Amino acid sequence: MAKLNIVLFEPEIPANTGNIGRTCVATGTRLHLIEPLGFRLNEKAIKRAGMDYWQDLDVTTYVNYEEFLEKNKGAKIYMATTKSKQTYTEVSYEPDCYIMFGKESAGIPEEILVKHPDTCVRIPMIGETRSLNLSNSVAIVLYEALRQNNFDHMRLEGDLHRLSWDD
Repeated sequence: MAKLNIVLFEPEIPANTGNIGRTCVATGTRLHLIEPLGFRLNEKAIKRAGMDYWQDLDVTTYVNYEEFLEKNKGAKIYMATTKSKQTYTEVSYEPDCYIMFGKESAGIPEEILVKHPDTCVRIPMIGETRSLNLSNSVAIVLYEALRQNNFDHMRLEGDLHRLSWDD
């Protein structure tokens, strides 16, 4: 059974983290937050963006990246970055892997990325677009990882209430 993990490296915008937390609850995904955070977890902005689900969220906070690595020894970590040649659909996500995203203003630091070139992934974009919104990026990559794991732990809403185009 898939138990995926989303890691946010020093997230700065509370609404993004709130939205990501809500997505994690909806998908049964663990959320890992690496400090420093650009907000307090009790802020109104994070509540508006999904904090009403926060009590149901499997979330762990770490003082820094080193503590995250120490407490998650041997974790397979994919790193989302605009600097990778490999797209997010070109890897096979293990059921217990970690998918890391960097802070909104700078991404994952270069000194971390260079140590993990084989697990860096990017979302294709055209033109001079710098990046997508963090919560959108998490949703895109997370749902690909869930798809690859056959959504094995998720129930499909509406199984008994199928939409009929004849109605």
